[in-house]
Amino acid sequence: MLAPYLLILPGGLWLLLFFVIPMVTMLSLSLQQGDIVSGYVFTGHWQTYVDAVVNYRTQLVRSLIYGAVTTVILIVLAFPVSYWIAFYGGRRKPTYLFLLLLPFFVSFVLRTISWRYILTDEGMLLGPLKSAGLLPDGFNILGTPVAVIGGLVYNFLPFMVLPIYVALERIDPRVVEAARDLYADPATAFRKVILPLALPGVFAGVLMTFVPASSDYVNSAVLGSSSTTMIGQVIQSQYLTSSNYPTASALSFTLMAVLLVGVFAYARALGTEDVMKVAAR
Repeated sequence: MLAPYLLILPGGLWLLLFFVIPMVTMLSLSLQQGDIVSGYVFTGHWQTYVDAVVNYRTQLVRSLIYGAVTTVILIVLAFPVSYWIAFYGGRRKPTYLFLLLLPFFVSFVLRTISWRYILTDEGMLLGPLKSAGLLPDGFNILGTPVAVIGGLVYNFLPFMVLPIYVALERIDPRVVEAARDLYADPATAFRKVILPLALPGVFAGVLMTFVPASSDYVNSAVLGSSSTTMIGQVIQSQYLTSSNYPTASALSFTLMAVLLVGVFAYARALGTEDVMKVAAR
């Protein structure tokens, strides 16, 4: 009788130590007042949340927009790649997946910094184009939303490709053949058969990309500027630079709440139960 509980004990202890306790601690910090010198005292000061949202609402909204745009671009890019590997990859599917993941054996930060050197005004991308007269001298990408979103897309692409690929890989080719036997053209077969069966992968991919992309701060810090600051940068600065732990904690909880609302709304709009039924088939 104790066996099931003993099996979940290690995972439960891990969640308790590294999720529940830190979350409770952070919630407590968000309701404290004081400073780093005299210390912080719990006062139940909920006004910190209001002040944090009012002062940093621009960065919060910008982060959600960047995350949403990144997710849409990832779906557009990842679906064709996943489709081709799943249906036309043949025996080389593992090779193609390995090549897709190969750059990610390098540190996330180092890969982002490498893009900074690529996108500099006289870098290997813009330098030759400016020298050839194809771009004006004042043209730049670094420090713009394009650079930040481009970095997010690059860094999170596998997290969208892999779930969609898994969903497409599970599709029985005979189902697609049956649709064609019933005189469905390729576009109709894709819309009526393949896309609905791939929705579980799309749903998982959105969850795995929208949340971390919206809360990311590395890409905006390395590839962006003061006009592209994301809420993750603000939280990092409040914690590590200003030592303003209550505001940083309040912003963290606010971001988490907004993301959860967005995820639940997305799940409801997509029809999670229907998606899970399709995934279970």
